[in-house]
Amino acid sequence: MRLIHFAIRNIKGYGFRSLAIFLSVLVFAGLLVGTTVIIKGTQSSLNAGLQRLGANIVVIPQDAEDTFDTALLTGTNDKNLMPADVALKVASIPGVASVSSQIYLSTLYGADCCSFSETPLIVFDPSTDFTITPWLKSHLGRPLATGEIIGGSSIFVPRGNQYISLYGYNVTLAGNLEATGTGLDQTIFMTQATAQAIAQSSLTTAAEPLTVPSGEISSVLVKLKPGADAHKVSLQIYENVPNVSAIESPNLFGTFRNQITGLLLAFFVLMIILWVVALFLIAMMFSMSVNERKRELAVLRAIGATRNYVLRSVLAEASILALGGAALGVAGTSALLYLFQGFLSNIFKLPFLFPSAASLAIIFGIGGIFALITVVLAVLIPASRISREELAIAMRE
Repeated sequence: MRLIHFAIRNIKGYGFRSLAIFLSVLVFAGLLVGTTVIIKGTQSSLNAGLQRLGANIVVIPQDAEDTFDTALLTGTNDKNLMPADVALKVASIPGVASVSSQIYLSTLYGADCCSFSETPLIVFDPSTDFTITPWLKSHLGRPLATGEIIGGSSIFVPRGNQYISLYGYNVTLAGNLEATGTGLDQTIFMTQATAQAIAQSSLTTAAEPLTVPSGEISSVLVKLKPGADAHKVSLQIYENVPNVSAIESPNLFGTFRNQITGLLLAFFVLMIILWVVALFLIAMMFSMSVNERKRELAVLRAIGATRNYVLRSVLAEASILALGGAALGVAGTSALLYLFQGFLSNIFKLPFLFPSAASLAIIFGIGGIFALITVVLAVLIPASRISREELAIAMRE
């Protein structure tokens, strides 16, 4: 305990250099953890989006291949359509266990008849669906009734209202799905029956009626039989079903995955540069501090302190500054990311899902350990040198 008190006293006695080292560690740890959380959050968001789809393959119109990813991730409406019989053709492909078609619609822009402006609407078929139906069974315990909807995590009933208005038709929010960090969080899911009820009502209650395509669909979600090769099935869909694209789940969001790969590489290079700079600056500042304290440390040796004690006292100072700076840097960065996650997602145009508490704990631990190792390495050489210096020489300097 006396060693810790001695280290704290020295930190207070050399306030400016201690503050400089503390801030260096704070910035380094904050950047390390902040960048890691952003990349981890983006990867978690993409994975959550894929799990929400629940499909091994997604079949879409050929013209929609370049816009489908963006529509799902950003919550915009993909208006490309294909014949409804595509679902039957895909279902006949060997290796396909089940298929379910969906239709993508959206609310009107800035219209009083809609509670939300330009919000995506996904119409699913409850008789074949395997995306929303499992959630309904486990959370609601029953199918959706006509006039009921399921919302993404960001869908809510407007304050002061009991219902959500879609094209002037009041629907009941039966529940919210878990957050994914993608555009699916701003999406409303409904059955064919509800979509038709809204369309019929909108003829007299909306500024512009809702049109539900007849004989056309937006996508077909495909679940494969156990052991089926997704790539081979995708090729068979290309060969047997004209004018469609079959996207395997691992290949969804390919553009965004490439961006993440680029971010990872840039992050790795940046962290190496920052680590070298931080190591050099902290080593230089501690060297200056130790040189100024030669007589003080020599007096300490003269009254009975061992070389090992001197070394440990300097390392204790470094450890306190490292852990303090890392803790504040990690906590501050995490708080900022949590508060401004939506703002950051809009700036970088990437999906973002704040990591779980367990993932954060691991990231924080790694950040703190890395900061501690960095500072200890930086001060090890000057601390070892002063602890080995002859007492008489140190007293004269």
